[in-house]
Amino acid sequence: MREKLLIERIIGAIRDVLPESDRPVGLHEPYFGGNEWNYVRECIDTGWVSYLGKFVDQFENVLAEFTGVKKAVALVNGTAALHIGLKMAGVGYKDEVMVPALTFVATANAVTYCGGTPHFIDSEEKTLGINPAKLASYLGEIAEIRDDGCFNKKTGHYIRVVVPMHTFGHPVDIDPLADLCRAYGIEMIEDAAESLGSYYKGRHTGNWGKCSVLSFNGNKIVTTGGGGAVLTNDETLGEKIKYLTATAKIPHRWEYRHDSVGYNYRLPNINAALGCAQMEELHSFLEKKRILASKYEAAMSDIEGVSFFKEPDFARSNYWLNLLLLDNACVDQRDKLLEAAHTHNIIMRPVWTLMHKLPMYKDCPKMDLSTAESLERRIINIPSSPKLALQDIRIDKEVS
Repeated sequence: MREKLLIERIIGAIRDVLPESDRPVGLHEPYFGGNEWNYVRECIDTGWVSYLGKFVDQFENVLAEFTGVKKAVALVNGTAALHIGLKMAGVGYKDEVMVPALTFVATANAVTYCGGTPHFIDSEEKTLGINPAKLASYLGEIAEIRDDGCFNKKTGHYIRVVVPMHTFGHPVDIDPLADLCRAYGIEMIEDAAESLGSYYKGRHTGNWGKCSVLSFNGNKIVTTGGGGAVLTNDETLGEKIKYLTATAKIPHRWEYRHDSVGYNYRLPNINAALGCAQMEELHSFLEKKRILASKYEAAMSDIEGVSFFKEPDFARSNYWLNLLLLDNACVDQRDKLLEAAHTHNIIMRPVWTLMHKLPMYKDCPKMDLSTAESLERRIINIPSSPKLALQDIRIDKEVS
């Protein structure tokens, strides 16, 4: 009876927050209410639908301006962005890249594309991202600094890169991670795929390390249908990434000459047009998502056995995907809660399966992952689309 009451209270609280709907409420649906159609139609009317066209440059410029970096390169998806970023950091055969076990599979896959080995790191509960103190202790045990780099004493392989990931848009505690990387001579590549509009100590995510990446998949806060970007404060590196991801073609009016192994990772103009229109609405999206998050927090505040996850005190999150954390004593109710939610047309999901539990990564090196394993059992994502706050905003305006 107590278990049933917990599930009923959580579902009831979520339903009280959400606007009425006669169809399933998705986890994160795109919202198109600005110039999307106008810009996409311009691409179709002019014929500039592929990788050439004004919207690609425009999209890159607005991304750089919004995030505060010196160079943004728009690419076909976030995984491609991670791949090229890791290549630029020198990741090669058997090189180890430290990534959180609690992440989307693309983070680990991109390492494998380079011939490297993912090395799985634990998280901390206050950020859901890499635990800097625990990583520092772990590196003290396994790392050896030599003249030519940092090595894993147990495997004999380079430790090339650390990839902090800002989970569901909540910034990881990145300053101590950056200090660790400098101390051990390890590069940092930020997986900021989910954190457009999130700030760490007043600075936008993606400004640490060699470069960082964004994703504009259909479920992201800003979407280009499918797309991604590399951000960097090294303009020379940015130009090199732009060149290599455009097949390393030497500019010429008619000849096709290439001087390096390149990648066809360019974002089409028609996708960039969608992104330009979405970026015009980003401030509104962020405002609506914070309103929705505050309503969830209030709705869950008096329900014993569950808590709403809030941004760390040093950060301002975009609240890309809102989430509930079940108490340890209630983890056996997770799947029953998910089933009840879907019965009520509310789409909810657990967190990703931890990377070291996937068959292709089960033999990769890893540290103690007890916090990530606890979070995996307890996290439930709940509907987070910015349009879910629209009804409330409209009512407020009418009342005023």
